[in-house]
Amino acid sequence: PSLNKVYLVNSGTEACEGALKLVRRVTGRSQLISCHNAYHGNTMGSMSVMGFEERKQVFRPLIPDVDFITFNNEEDIQKITTKTAGIILESIQGGAGFIQPKNDFLAKVKKRCSDVGALMIVDEIQPGFGRTGKLFGFENYNVVPDVVIIGKGMAGGMPVGGFIADEKYMDLLSHDPKLGHITTFGGHPVIAAACLATLEEILEKDYAAQSLAKEKLFRELLVHPLIDEVRGKGLMLAAMTRNSEITNKVIFKCQDKGLILFWLLFEGKAIRITPPLTISEDEIREGCAIIIEAMNEILIEN
Repeated sequence: PSLNKVYLVNSGTEACEGALKLVRRVTGRSQLISCHNAYHGNTMGSMSVMGFEERKQVFRPLIPDVDFITFNNEEDIQKITTKTAGIILESIQGGAGFIQPKNDFLAKVKKRCSDVGALMIVDEIQPGFGRTGKLFGFENYNVVPDVVIIGKGMAGGMPVGGFIADEKYMDLLSHDPKLGHITTFGGHPVIAAACLATLEEILEKDYAAQSLAKEKLFRELLVHPLIDEVRGKGLMLAAMTRNSEITNKVIFKCQDKGLILFWLLFEGKAIRITPPLTISEDEIREGCAIIIEAMNEILIEN
């Protein structure tokens, strides 16, 4: 199916809720599959497909009939069966540590879905809108999902989310029951205008291609004994240290020096580097110099 109809909602987690409802409506099945260490939002449906028990245990019971696989584990793909309504994956796992799919994993998941009549949902809330060198992250991995979840970068900071699928699927939300998915402010004219302006800016300035050149510069500059590797793609990067204690020290030292970094939800060793797509080369050099300076101070202290 093509991706030719979008349903605008208010946030990424609401878009996830809509996508989960859609695959159940299309297939008439109930089972949902997600990945360990996946993050798709904090409302009840999104939390049900979150693959991190410590963050959701206190809110149980959540929605039933949800199972989990390990990202990049091809054997686990067999868990997708004729009982499965849909599987939801991030094109690059975010909270888990900016983990990219390997060995055509996403394409293999899509084939399995096609074979058993399940639908594939790809969450593009973090990788989407030019951050990974393509407009959407899944375009890097030879796959077209059945449903795409979008949010965050699509409106330049304005509150919005959306889910996209084939029109024949989306139209099922209009009947049996009527208004099968409704939202108060979805499609608000100001938000829709912001989405259009943001998309035009990303495409006209070719920020997707720029993100790959900027990634290369980050990788050239972020070389240090405390950095084991730099994960991710484009401007969705994470510098991995040997332990969370080092990561915490780096982030706080950089904050004191005027540079804002952040953590990832489930991977304590990661220093999150996800700047605006408009970041300049001079700003990259300045920011990386601060990171290296902070790391040098940590080496001296220890």
